[in-house]
Amino acid sequence: MERPDRLLVVDDVSDNVHLIRAILAEEECIILEACNGKEALEIIPRELPDLILLDVMMPGIDGYEVTRQVRSMEGIPFIPILLITAYDQPSAVKGLDLGADEFIRKPVEADELVARVRSLLRLKHSIAARDRIERQRQDFVYRLTHDLRTPLVAADKMLDLLQEGVLGELPPEAKEALAIMSRSNRDLLEMVNKLLDVYRYESGSKTLNMQPVNLGEIMSQVVSSLHPIAFSKHLDLSMHLPEHIAPIQGDRLELMRVFNNLIGNASNLPTRAGLQSPSQTLPQKRSWR
Repeated sequence: MERPDRLLVVDDVSDNVHLIRAILAEEECIILEACNGKEALEIIPRELPDLILLDVMMPGIDGYEVTRQVRSMEGIPFIPILLITAYDQPSAVKGLDLGADEFIRKPVEADELVARVRSLLRLKHSIAARDRIERQRQDFVYRLTHDLRTPLVAADKMLDLLQEGVLGELPPEAKEALAIMSRSNRDLLEMVNKLLDVYRYESGSKTLNMQPVNLGEIMSQVVSSLHPIAFSKHLDLSMHLPEHIAPIQGDRLELMRVFNNLIGNASNLPTRAGLQSPSQTLPQKRSWR
C-alpha cells in the first residue's frame, strides 16, 4: 500500500495551521507543522514532504527565502510549493519567480484550498512516476550492458589466443577471418563500454580521479600503442612536443581515452577503443604529426 501524502504547513500563526488542518481533515493526508522558516528548512530535507503550504510573511526567514532555499537544495526530489499570501499579485509573481508552483490568497476558501492541494499532489505523483520509470530504464540499460560485456571480453581473449596460434598454425584465410571477427568484437565491446560510461555519468556514479598528470608521458604511451596499427596501414605516426610541459590536473585514464580516440579518428585508424576502419582505400604513405 502506498503511504498517505504528507503535507508540511509553515505558518507563524497557529490559528492558520489549525484552519488548514480542519479544511484538509478529509483528504487522508498527514499534516506536518513548522512555525517559522528556519524550522521548515530543517524539516524538509529530513521528512521530504509531498507538498509544502507556505505562508509568505513570517518573521526571520520569510516564505520567499524558504522557497529559494528549497529550490537550491541538492539531492532531494521535487516538492511542490503552495504559497499562501495576503498581498496582491506582485507578491505572488515574486514567489512564482523564485520557484513556487501555485499561490492562494488569504482569507483561504476551503474549496479552493482543497482543489489546489489536490492539483499539486497530482503534479507531484506524476513527476515521481516519471522519475521512477527513468530510474528503471537506466537500471535496465546498466544491467543489460554489464551482462553483455562479460561474454564479449571472453570472446576477445579467445580470439587473441587463436590468432597467436595456441591451437596450431592457421592458414592465411583463417587468420584474416579471425582478424575481422576480432575487430568486430572489439567494436561491439567499445559500444557496450560507452553505454556503461553514459549510465555512470548520468547516475553520478562516474567520477573523475583528478591528479597531476604529465601530458607528454600520456601522449608517448598513446602514440606507442598506435604505432603497430599505423605501420600495418602504411602510415607514419610521429610526435613532436616541447621539451618541458608543466603537469596538469586531470584523470589519467580518461585523458588517454580522449587522445587515443582523437588520434585514431584523425588518422582513420581502427584503434583499440573500437573505432571503425575506413571504408575508403588508404594511400600507400601518410604522415600524421
